[in-house]
Amino acid sequence: MEPKSKTTFERTLIRNTKILGLVTLAWVLSMALASFGPGLLWDAKGITALVIALNAMFGVGMMLANMRHIRAQDELQQKIQLIAMGVSLGVAVVFGLSLSLVETTHLLPIEVEVAHVVLLVGLTYMVTLIVAIRRYS
Repeated sequence: MEPKSKTTFERTLIRNTKILGLVTLAWVLSMALASFGPGLLWDAKGITALVIALNAMFGVGMMLANMRHIRAQDELQQKIQLIAMGVSLGVAVVFGLSLSLVETTHLLPIEVEVAHVVLLVGLTYMVTLIVAIRRYS
């Protein structure tokens, strides 16, 4: 039996997914380098500034790759992404600001870190994506 050749849509989606993955990996690695490099690998503030600028450029590249990836998807995939991103944004704003209020009013003895909100957003996005995919399958 001859393997079925991929359509242009499938090839484009695969290519865009790979590009998004590579740019995201570069962003994550540059974030780690910017976080752990100063003091561990170097002491110069100029190098730190350069690495942070590089991280920001990879971040912009990641956003552009994500937009390109979503534009290449079919309408149902785009709808699922929109739902997951919308819920994640809502969670980030509502819970992020609520946590900030809890901290600034000293209601609880906590220190809110950006990493906590980022983790919450990432988990929310993944769970919402899974639920939406199951819902529309």
